[in-house]
Amino acid sequence: MSGSSRHDAILEALYATGRVNVAEVASEFCVSEVTVRRDLDQLARAGVLRRVRGGAVSVALRGEGLPYSMRRLEASGPKERIAQLAASLVLDGEAVGVDSGTTGAAVAQQLASRRLTVMPFSVQALEALTRSATVRIILPGGSVSPEEGSIVGPLVERSLRDLRFDTVFLSCCGASLDSGVTAYDLDDAAAKRAMIAAGRRVVLIAEGAKFTRSAMSVVCALTAVDVVVTDESAPADVLDQLRAAGVDVLIAGATDD
Repeated sequence: MSGSSRHDAILEALYATGRVNVAEVASEFCVSEVTVRRDLDQLARAGVLRRVRGGAVSVALRGEGLPYSMRRLEASGPKERIAQLAASLVLDGEAVGVDSGTTGAAVAQQLASRRLTVMPFSVQALEALTRSATVRIILPGGSVSPEEGSIVGPLVERSLRDLRFDTVFLSCCGASLDSGVTAYDLDDAAAKRAMIAAGRRVVLIAEGAKFTRSAMSVVCALTAVDVVVTDESAPADVLDQLRAAGVDVLIAGATDD
């Protein structure tokens, strides 16, 4: 297993249990404990975990989502592939809304070379677009979340009432047929709902692990989006049910349609 894959597995274990043990990780992945300690030290320097004797603990509080710094490292390869495929759906000249989150920022990076009008809903997405010579950037009003960098609040919702996007790229904290598209933060969920209302086409960008998670605030029904772009790790039964409901499902990295 590559170092990147081990990092993803360690982060997933931290998300599930809050703690990992060096000896257990070494045994599971058939690597030395020295290698595992090196992995944990790298992740600690990135601010996504805290080292303790014999292993590491998560820096996320229970009942909350993973911090942005941790999610940025989680499944980074699939997120890039999802972003590339999602960006390919947009035609030059479109007006586009790009949601917050790590996958939203990755989509913004892919759009930076295109001729578009884009409204980013995070400072990370804005940063990815700022140096573009071809993208016209329109900023939403609102407040910036200090931890996430997302742009939220009543001013966002008010500004979106008078706007219409050709395409909205929607991110999420969790997605399931039972709970719908969900977010941990109430203000973030409200901003997402306003984006959906302003979008002619809503594209949900979500790595496969998101379909095994749910959060507190419901944004919309999962079948209410027009397109889902995900990776090959997404549960096949969920994707089949989405297709049956009329949602277009695109798999980044898939060898077959």
